[in-house]
Amino acid sequence: MEQPLTKYSNPIRRGFYPDPSIIRVGEDYYMVNSTFQYFPAIPISHSRDLIHWETIGHAVTDPSWLDLSELEDSRGIWAPDISYYNGTFYIFATLRLNDWEKPARKQMMVKSDRPEGPYSKPVYLEADAIDPSHFVDDDGTHYMITAKAATGYRLNDECTKVVEGPRVIWGGTGERCAEGPHILKRGGWYYAIVAEGGTGYGHGINVARSRELFGEYEPCPYNPVMRQTDPDALLQRCGHGKLVETQNGDWWCVYLCSRRNGGNYTTLGRETALDPVTWTEDGWFLINGGKGPSLEQTAPALEEFSAPETDTSNILKGLGEEIGLDWQFVRNPDYSRISLSERPGWLRIYPAKGELYKIETKNILTHREPELKYSASVKMEFEPAGENCHAGLTCYYSTATYIRFSVCVENGEKCLKVVLNRGSGEENAGEPVRIPKVEIYLRVDADGQTRRFSYGFDGDEWKTAAVVEDCRFLSDEGVPGDRKRHTGTTTGVYAVCNSEECEGAYADFTTT
Repeated sequence: MEQPLTKYSNPIRRGFYPDPSIIRVGEDYYMVNSTFQYFPAIPISHSRDLIHWETIGHAVTDPSWLDLSELEDSRGIWAPDISYYNGTFYIFATLRLNDWEKPARKQMMVKSDRPEGPYSKPVYLEADAIDPSHFVDDDGTHYMITAKAATGYRLNDECTKVVEGPRVIWGGTGERCAEGPHILKRGGWYYAIVAEGGTGYGHGINVARSRELFGEYEPCPYNPVMRQTDPDALLQRCGHGKLVETQNGDWWCVYLCSRRNGGNYTTLGRETALDPVTWTEDGWFLINGGKGPSLEQTAPALEEFSAPETDTSNILKGLGEEIGLDWQFVRNPDYSRISLSERPGWLRIYPAKGELYKIETKNILTHREPELKYSASVKMEFEPAGENCHAGLTCYYSTATYIRFSVCVENGEKCLKVVLNRGSGEENAGEPVRIPKVEIYLRVDADGQTRRFSYGFDGDEWKTAAVVEDCRFLSDEGVPGDRKRHTGTTTGVYAVCNSEECEGAYADFTTT
């Protein structure tokens, strides 16, 4: 087998792919990431070389099995973990409910004999905690490991019920927000791997070990084994990692990171990075030699594997042919109001009641933004039924922060508007543009914190509708008073209506 020594750049899973968990089965690698309020829940990615990843399925695809419809932004599915034991793939995750619900946190488990699924109907385990992972000891005993730090629950053989626990395994180093735990057993040692320091700047990974799962743990003298210490580096917020051993006996770690955009703003959210792991003579491990995250790294010596690459000339390419596995709805979709068959080659959305700033709004369909510079464009046909009806393109972070590029009716005339929500309500960017035609092309070009919104009627010539130069509000850090901002900016399409006069109206979109 060829042993390539090519270079790769971090992150390896670009855009909103936080909280990675990885396993190897034979020569195949599988990874899962958090999805929060988005649906379908928990993308499952496959790779043969640890660098190129392709989404092959989701852990939950039936909306009746997971109700996200009333959950606030950045609640929902947190920190999934994928594992494999005796022919079965397990995925554990936290379902984070709204703060006033008691308990506000549930642990979810699904399983399948195929990595891509379909997975079983979710089972919920009694543990008011976050970030569950699955560990099976040498005697076949199943454990769920959660925060705070590393806390253990013994499970039954089916992983459907807590038998014993909680019981502290390791309490962490004392840094704040000890979470994201994993247990690794190697050479007779149990290694407790924990993310500490919070998910912002200063995030990191600390480790301890013991000869017994519930024994006395010795902190690693090299802690933190991962942390970014250069405040000016591109990659920040590096932590929450899991190790994997290749079929060649080499070790690697996937971990979350964020790319700075115009200062300490991370519009892409938290992404997934990869760095090599080395074991010291005294039985500890270091990630990237203890130097923090690498921006460029030598690739693993594995079989070369080609997976589809994102075309940043139009990240929405293919819309209208299908709703691909890399697309996601904001909360649960209403499939009765969307169609790919009524007009072949087009996605039809019948406007849902609501607005982008309302939690209950259905069928906002988006794609993760993979780069700080990209374009997204759609061809659209839409005839608004009244002034309470609009549809178009959106750069969407949350109900509190987004930009919409909308075809609507204002003062009795059909027009285009660029509307911002920076966290304090909608405001116009520029003046409305009158558009007499039904068919129109909409486009956004992002470059750092600047986004240019353009329109046209033939797909070749474009006119600028508005330029938004300061888009830091589309980042995790962009609205300080908004307490939970854990996702990332996505771009996509939508259609909404707030009047009975809109019944029967629809918006058609294509990028084919």
